[in-house]
Amino acid sequence: MDDLAALNSRVVTLEIERAHQERAIEDLNEAVTAQWKLIDQLKREVERLAEQVREAAVTGEGATEPPPPHY
Repeated sequence: MDDLAALNSRVVTLEIERAHQERAIEDLNEAVTAQWKLIDQLKREVERLAEQVREAAVTGEGATEPPPPHY
């Protein structure tokens, strides 16, 4: 009977550890998912800014004025 109680205790301990590990995996998955969403958002922003820079270069917007004559 003592062996059965020890075995039962080990099973319960393993189930508890598994539940904690499962929750940790879920938390990590949520963190990774949030990071990928942020990365995608930042990539779109970089692409948008790069397009603005290309357009400004083509149209001459933001071109610097020539230096003054005494420069």
